[in-house]
Amino acid sequence: MADYPKNVMEFRDQFRGEEECRAYLEQLRWPEGVRCPDCHSEEIWTMRSPFYRCQRCGYDFTVTAGTLFADTHKPLRVWFEAVWHVTSQKSGVSALGLQRALGLGSYRTAWNWLHKLRRAMVRPGRDRLAGLVEVDETFIGGEVAGPRGRGALGKSLILIAAQIDGRRLGRIRLQRIADASARTLQAALADMVEPGTEIRTDGWRAYGVVAKAGYTHRIIRAATDPEAGANLLPHAHQVASLLKRWLLGTHQGAVTADHLDFYLDEFTFRFNRRTSGSRGLLFHRLMQQSVTLAPVHARTLRGGRPLPIPAPSQAKGNEVHT
Repeated sequence: MADYPKNVMEFRDQFRGEEECRAYLEQLRWPEGVRCPDCHSEEIWTMRSPFYRCQRCGYDFTVTAGTLFADTHKPLRVWFEAVWHVTSQKSGVSALGLQRALGLGSYRTAWNWLHKLRRAMVRPGRDRLAGLVEVDETFIGGEVAGPRGRGALGKSLILIAAQIDGRRLGRIRLQRIADASARTLQAALADMVEPGTEIRTDGWRAYGVVAKAGYTHRIIRAATDPEAGANLLPHAHQVASLLKRWLLGTHQGAVTADHLDFYLDEFTFRFNRRTSGSRGLLFHRLMQQSVTLAPVHARTLRGGRPLPIPAPSQAKGNEVHT
């Protein structure tokens, strides 16, 4: 594994200029030697720095080609500072905070960079949750008139899956969903939780699909689980509370529904690494994922991920426990 800085002094000593930054990216991207990003050939000519040429297909490229950093007009040294700043702040940063920290001339540049980095915070093929998992939903959004609970209007519905490791809260997964129908819940859980896992939910009838989907299903009810009290799913509720506090605190609640998916990715990235003793390791992980991510163009940063076609509503006025 590539060496990584343990603190800000080591960071600034290690990445003093463009040459050091490119060498680090090459070590992350091509640990066994330079490869052509187009045809994956190992037959490479070294050209005038920072370029390479593939002997097989003639493609000229640099280490940033086909990565998150492709076609950047800013020095890599500034990008590295941005990644270090984002990962070293335990609660995250806003675009305005990043702009001020790096001295960027444009708020839009800082906003774009943060959204690009958020896309790198989800590792393709990441492991699903397993063992014992609590599942519940919560709403994100301001107060609006209309139905409450699972039938609420004008808010974003988030499915929370929280893995329980012994007595403590383990990893989490978050997903914005169109509704709380059985069809939607089944599809979301298939992405988040390994089959065979024990899933605990409240008594919402759409969760009846859990057992049919290959999970062990336990419904928590106050009447049959007197120790549960009013907080039937404490781990999922804790995640919901922390998520809302983070959105209000770090981002002042200024997160629109079309960008919410990527803020959920950032919260998950940070939460699942909350016990890491090294901010440098978080920097290293995010850099690793950045060089494996295809270029993210500014025009694609708006809109979020499309939601599946909503199933017919199954509830009006059913309370959500959050």
